[in-house]
Amino acid sequence: MSELDGMTERVLRLKGRTVAVIVGVAAGLLAGLIGLAIVALGPVYAIAMVLGVLGGLYILTDLNVALYAVVAVIALIPYGTLPVKIIITPSLLDFALIAFLMVYAFQWMTGRRRLFRLTPVHALILLFGLVLLFSFLMGLRHAPLTNNILKQFAEMLMAMAMAFVLADVLRDERSLQRLMRVIVALGAATALIGIVLYILPDTLTEALLVRLAPFGYPNGGVVRYVEDNPALAERAIGVWIDPNSYGGVLAVLGALIAPQLFSNRLLGWPRWLVGGALGLVGLALLLTYSRGSMLALGAALGFVAVMRYRRLLWIMLAAAMAILLLPVTQGYVVRLIEGLQFADQASQMRIGEINDALRLIGRYPLTGVGFSGTPTRDLYLGVANLYLTLAGNTGLPGLAAYLLMIGGLLAYGLRAWRRPGRPQRLEGFWLGAYAAIVAVLVAGIFDHYFFKLEFQASGALFWLVLGLATAVSRLWLLAGGEDAEAAQPLASAGLLQSQKKKSKAEDSRAAKKR
Repeated sequence: MSELDGMTERVLRLKGRTVAVIVGVAAGLLAGLIGLAIVALGPVYAIAMVLGVLGGLYILTDLNVALYAVVAVIALIPYGTLPVKIIITPSLLDFALIAFLMVYAFQWMTGRRRLFRLTPVHALILLFGLVLLFSFLMGLRHAPLTNNILKQFAEMLMAMAMAFVLADVLRDERSLQRLMRVIVALGAATALIGIVLYILPDTLTEALLVRLAPFGYPNGGVVRYVEDNPALAERAIGVWIDPNSYGGVLAVLGALIAPQLFSNRLLGWPRWLVGGALGLVGLALLLTYSRGSMLALGAALGFVAVMRYRRLLWIMLAAAMAILLLPVTQGYVVRLIEGLQFADQASQMRIGEINDALRLIGRYPLTGVGFSGTPTRDLYLGVANLYLTLAGNTGLPGLAAYLLMIGGLLAYGLRAWRRPGRPQRLEGFWLGAYAAIVAVLVAGIFDHYFFKLEFQASGALFWLVLGLATAVSRLWLLAGGEDAEAAQPLASAGLLQSQKKKSKAEDSRAAKKR
């Protein structure tokens, strides 16, 4: 008899009066905690906290639910934190990621999972992670480590872990379809929130978002305008507060959704519903006035058109003409032209940031300055460019490792795309995942929110998309007859040969069924 069975038997033997006392004490403690929360936070936040605890307990029972919770937090409350401080203030995304990784680890401990599905790309991800860790440690020479920096760096590593786990979790088309449904639905939801908050009067929008202050959001000044000038146009922010990061996330979501509109109903939803979701995302992105994000979405859609759906080029051309000619969009066009000519204040400031970033990289080309701070006051980490931020933090080797990782991912994806006999039913998922990667790469030219430590949610979205891309390519290669398990340099060192053969046989049977 196990220890757990023995404990269960002892509980069942308890007398009715003893059970009543235990239940009463537990109920009293629970009621007291709820009452304390109502007094400290108010009834609305107390109810939200109770529902959050119940939801968290439910998340711990199912791996897929835990994964969907990660996507939900990214889309709906990306900067949310606990209303109380425990040395550090953990974010809601921290809890979602920890729950997801814990449930996944429990499945290994209980024997529900066998063999770790990896791809050659994961060796490059691991290399990039080691470079990040090295730069983080070397950077401690320049500035003392704080709890907040340590927390943010750990959050980045947790998000990177998703890229490994997703390739193992998404083993079949059904799990892939479910995840894409969640992404499309929540992407439409975050876009709709941004549109509604944009339409509402500024004072009401401010009042609504300030209500999130106990959960880590700013306590005022959240409504944003072009060049931070209230006399100019308002910018959509959704629940992201920063319009540029919101625009970048919408560009990635739009890239994921667009191919599903042209593919053969992979989501199992009517075409008008997918088109409505894409329309909401496109409108919200336009209202952010984020020029870099709009160009990123354009590049992603261009990738989809070149790779598969040529008619999308005509739709893009018609949309571009509408934006250029419609009176309501003329302000946006003027701002875009000013950005291309470096004529506005924001563009001129970025030129200065780029020059300062190049000066920093020139002084520390091999290791960068790490993540905790700069060694001198005349240097700073704040350039709005993903690649220069990478080089400043980790040096040129870190930037090279990042580009090598992305190059390996694209090469692995093209290998799957060009494989004879590839399954057409996965085409839209593949196009969406790799178009989203293209959106990240282009958006990174204009801002740094997909890598900067302070932008945890957008960084987590990048690693989620990267994991999704590797998982789709792996499924393609497997369905096309290629033995994807043969190319696992990380798994080969620690697994027995008999386990490998068993995994190959299981995957072959699954491929035949599909």
